[in-house]
Amino acid sequence: MENTLYYGDNLDILRHHLKDETVNLIYLDPPFKSNQDYNVLFKEPTGERAAAQILAFEDTWHWDREVAPRAFEEIVERGGKVADLIQALYGFLGGNDMMAYLVMMAPRLVEMRRVLKPTGSIYLHCDPTASHYLKLLMDAVFGPVNYRNEITWKRTSAHNDPKRYGSNVDILLFYTKSEKWTWNQLYTSHDFEYLSRFRHKDPGGRLWSDFDLSAKGLTGGGYEYTYKGVKSLWRCPVSTMKKYDKEGKLHFTKAGGIRLKRYLDETPGVVLQCLWDDIPPINSQAAERLGYPTQKPEALLERIISASSNENDVILDPFCGCGTALAAAQKLNRKWIGIDITHLAMNLIERRMRDAFSLEPRNDYQEIGIPKTIDEARALAARDKFEFQKWALVYLVDAQPTGSEWKKGADRGIDGRKNFIEGQDRHFETVIFSVKGGGTSVKDIRDLRGTIEREKAAVGILITLEKPTKPMRKEAAESGFYRSDWQDTKHPRIQILTIEELLQGQKPDLPVTAFQRAHDRTFAKAPKVRKNKKQSERLDLD
Repeated sequence: MENTLYYGDNLDILRHHLKDETVNLIYLDPPFKSNQDYNVLFKEPTGERAAAQILAFEDTWHWDREVAPRAFEEIVERGGKVADLIQALYGFLGGNDMMAYLVMMAPRLVEMRRVLKPTGSIYLHCDPTASHYLKLLMDAVFGPVNYRNEITWKRTSAHNDPKRYGSNVDILLFYTKSEKWTWNQLYTSHDFEYLSRFRHKDPGGRLWSDFDLSAKGLTGGGYEYTYKGVKSLWRCPVSTMKKYDKEGKLHFTKAGGIRLKRYLDETPGVVLQCLWDDIPPINSQAAERLGYPTQKPEALLERIISASSNENDVILDPFCGCGTALAAAQKLNRKWIGIDITHLAMNLIERRMRDAFSLEPRNDYQEIGIPKTIDEARALAARDKFEFQKWALVYLVDAQPTGSEWKKGADRGIDGRKNFIEGQDRHFETVIFSVKGGGTSVKDIRDLRGTIEREKAAVGILITLEKPTKPMRKEAAESGFYRSDWQDTKHPRIQILTIEELLQGQKPDLPVTAFQRAHDRTFAKAPKVRKNKKQSERLDLD
C-alpha cells in the first residue's frame, strides 16, 4: 500500500488496517487546546466541585458519555499493567473528563506499540496539564526503561496568565519500543560568544581556537607524562597526544604550554538538548499558516523525523489534524500514514498535499474512508449526520462549516457559508448552505428563503441526500435570481443540489472569476515544496 490517509476512529483503523511492527516512528498530538486559557474543573458528572481547581484542556471526551465507562471496563477486563494503572488513576481522579481522556488514550497507545517496529520511537505531544498522567500511561505501555526524554518546546515567547506564571510551553514525551532504536544525532548552532573564540587562522585560511588539554582541577584523574618537554596531567593518553601532533592540531604557546587546536569547520554545533526554544510557533504572517487551530510548525516535525527515522521509513500520525507530520515526512523522503476523524482535516490535508507536492489522492496516495459513492454517502449520513454535513460542505462545494468543527449546537438554519467577490469595489457577498441527510419537503425551501432574508445573503443552497419534490423545485424557482452587477449574469437565488449530482461533478451556480478562484478557499494555500527525490516505495500494511 502506498502513502495512506485514513478517515475514521484511529482505534478501529489501528486494529483493523495496520499490521504488527510496520511503523518506524509515531508522532501524535492528541486533541487538547493549549492555545487558550481554560479553568476546567476536575468534577464529577453531577457537577460537584473537586477539592482543587486544575487548569485543563477542553475536548470531546466526557466521562458522562456511555463510551468512556465502557472503555474503562474493557481496559480493566484485559488486565496487565495498563489496567492496574487505569484503576489506580480512577481511584484518584474519579469519573471526570480527565479520566475519560486517559481511558481514551490507553487502548490507542497499546495499539501504537503493537504496530511500532522494534527499533521504532514514539513522540507524544501534550499539554503540561496532562503530561504527568500521560507519562505514567506511557510507562505502563512502553516500559519505564524505554523512556528517553521529556522535551519542552517553547511554543510562544510570552503568555499572559493572570495570577500565575505564563504558560508558554508544550511537552513531548519521547519513548522507544526497545533498547535499540534509530537515532541520528542533531545539532544546534553555537552562540556568538563561542563562535567569537575562533579568531586564529592557519595558512589555508581556516579559523581555529585553542582549548585546554590539561586535566588539572578535573575530577576523575588524567594522564601524567612529559610531552616535548612539557610535563603535566593531561586529559588524553600519550598516544592521542601524538595523533593530535601528527594532524597538526597542537598549539604550542609562548608560555610553554600545549593546547588543542579546534577548527570551526569541524565543529558540528551543540548537541541538541531537551529544551527546544529555537522553533517559533506559526504566526499570522507565516507562509505555512493554513488557518487550522492547532497547527504545529513544520520545523518541529522535521526535527523529530530527522532524528528518529531514515529515508523510506514509515511515519504514522494517528491524530493528523492538518497534516504537518505527513507534509514533513513527504518533504524528507519518508513514507507516511495519517488518520483523522474530521472531514475538515481530511480535506485540508488533501489540499495541502496537492498545493505543496502536487500529489493527488488515488494517483499518488491512498485515501480510505472518504465517501466516493452515493451508497457510501448514505452510510455516513446514517452513522453521523454532523460529519455528513461537514463532508458535503468541504468536499463537494468547498464551503466552510459554521461554528467550530468540534462543536454541535444551534445553527439557526445555516450549516455552512462561503463568499464570492462582487462589484468594482470587490466587496464580499455571502452564500449560505443547508445540508439535509434525510427526508426534505417544501418547508425546507421556505425556511431557507427566510434565512437568506434574515442574513441578507445573496444565494442559498440546499444540499440534499434525497431527490427534491416538484413542489420544492417550484418554490425554489419562485424565489427569483441574484444578479451580478460585475459580470452582468444572473444566478438562482435558491438552488437545490443532490449529493448524487455533486458527486457527478455538478457545482453551485455562482459568479466565478479567476480572482475569485484565487481567493475562495476554506483554508490558506500551502507553499510549494521542492523535493529532491520521488517517493515510489510501497508499504505492505493491509
